[in-house]
Amino acid sequence: MQNVYNLTLKDLEDYFVSKGDKKFRATQVFEWLYRKKVTSFSEMTNLKKEVIADLEENFTVSTLKIVKVEKDVDVAKYLFSLNDSEKVEAVLMNHDYGNSVCISTQVGCNMGCKFCESGRLKKVRNLETHEMVEQLLEIEKECGKRISHVVVMGIGEPFDNYENLVRFIEIVNHDHGLALGSRHITVSTCGVVPKIIEFSKLPYQVNLAISLHAPNNEIRDQIMPINKAYPLEVLIDTLKKYIEKTNRRVTFEYILLSGINDRKEHAQCLAELVRGMNCYINLIPYNETNNIDFKRSKKETILEFYDILKKNKVNATIRREFGSKISAACGQLRSKKEEYDEIILYDRYGKSERS
Repeated sequence: MQNVYNLTLKDLEDYFVSKGDKKFRATQVFEWLYRKKVTSFSEMTNLKKEVIADLEENFTVSTLKIVKVEKDVDVAKYLFSLNDSEKVEAVLMNHDYGNSVCISTQVGCNMGCKFCESGRLKKVRNLETHEMVEQLLEIEKECGKRISHVVVMGIGEPFDNYENLVRFIEIVNHDHGLALGSRHITVSTCGVVPKIIEFSKLPYQVNLAISLHAPNNEIRDQIMPINKAYPLEVLIDTLKKYIEKTNRRVTFEYILLSGINDRKEHAQCLAELVRGMNCYINLIPYNETNNIDFKRSKKETILEFYDILKKNKVNATIRREFGSKISAACGQLRSKKEEYDEIILYDRYGKSERS
């Protein structure tokens, strides 16, 4: 049976019309699911018994299972078990402007970024739309707080699961859904150019973040295999067109790796690369792991890199770190299948969208 959280409002409207019923039934169901957050059709007390019976026959309202929660100051990491026993993580971050959740879109990841632990586990499968939506619903239920912001930056490459991603955005953004404003939703990609073009055509003002992490092709080729398919000149040209079409600022994520991409000349090269673009650079101190040899840049190196960008009139921030004590920070993750029952993957980070 189809999971009801897979359906957009339009899908439900089409379903009820096909049954000879009225479109407004869909709105009723949506409000029960996303406003009152019931988890069974029998709780939808303003629906006729025959409508409830039909929904129970054709749809499920199953939810993900939280199997582990780890908490630290202003952050909590949730381990979810999926229906096929695969597992993913999501992270809740408490900011001064609200509560943000970083969700996953895949089990594993095929992008193979050299500094990222989750890339060590190849993609097992895409998450369905309902599995993305339910990460938010279950975290809201567990923490008792309204989620005000979503960052799609967890395990997996969101644009490698594009159709489910777009359906997720439509559901959580809709007024009868979770009613999250477009500008409170951020999607991160390592640079899947064709999907960036498609994304620019969506009727949403969703924020776009790019995992850049290198100022030139030579370095990016070494640490991010996707650059060989979509080199920097292609990516940057596409992003300039994206900005022109959407009038939205783009965020560039830049993990600082000691001796690899953090020198003065790299900062200057990065400033030249993005000059004139409506963007800002989010500098990310690297979190070392046992399985990868990259090292964290020194504090003075990070500050010097930041100063060079600012002197070149490039908007930049140094990311506030979350959750390193509970392995929820960028790079602090495990990807071996046999480690799933202890702690699963968390890729990239959850960040403030404010510069």
